[in-house]
Amino acid sequence: MRKIIVYIATSADGYIARPDGDVSWLELPKSAGDHGMGAFFKTIDSVIMGRKTYDVVLKFGVESYEGKKNYVFSRKPRTTTKVEFVNQDVRKFAERLRKGRNAKDIWLVGGAELIKAFLDAGQVDKFIIHVIPVFIGKGIPLISPSRRLDRLKLLSSRRYVDGVVRLEYQVQKARSKPSRK
Repeated sequence: MRKIIVYIATSADGYIARPDGDVSWLELPKSAGDHGMGAFFKTIDSVIMGRKTYDVVLKFGVESYEGKKNYVFSRKPRTTTKVEFVNQDVRKFAERLRKGRNAKDIWLVGGAELIKAFLDAGQVDKFIIHVIPVFIGKGIPLISPSRRLDRLKLLSSRRYVDGVVRLEYQVQKARSKPSRK
């Protein structure tokens, strides 16, 4: 079955952006490599993002991720041929997308609110987090605040020469507790 993977970068203090959405700090450190992004990009055929994340992507001059089916969750859909705007239940959408004819995985780009919604619906399979060696002090957290306890299983870790650390986690699905008789 197709997996939904959060592939993202955070500051060392756990933020994906400054409070105003600025992500220019991601350009530090400069590296000759792409930290595995090229290889990851070949494993997906669909991209999901929230409207705020989409607005940031647009500022970079990118309307969509070429060669991928692009979905943007928004309460106010727009008309465009490059992306499909979605305003529906996360669980139903994810289940429909997983059953699609495509064989590759799905990239959940962000942001924090959408990642929280997918976690709440039990629809995140894996996190690939690149920790950038910088503190930004405050900002938008990886996941919107909530009272939660999601267990993760470390699948791999990799340290790059520029100080970036890549962590790959599988989200542990909640097990039902055996009933006592």
